Amino acid sequence: MDILKLILTILQVLLGVFLVVVVLLQEGKTAGLSGAISGGADTFLSKNKAKSWDAKLARWTKWVAIAFVVLTLVLSLV
Repeated sequence: MDILKLILTILQVLLGVFLVVVVLLQEGKTAGLSGAISGGADTFLSKNKAKSWDAKLARWTKWVAIAFVVLTLVLSLV
């Protein structure tokens, strides 16, 4: 039982680090406004590429956060 708890704890730490990294990689919501004020021109393709990347990161954030919460509950029961 101690080995299972150790493995789950290591997995939880890795999930926590991954969750922090995924959240930090996401672009801030105010980045679009500063680009518009400074006059930076984005092409249509670069905007769609950024949105798809941000959408993937948002999806990963949701799934990793759910896994982290579930693993925390399982660890508290073990």
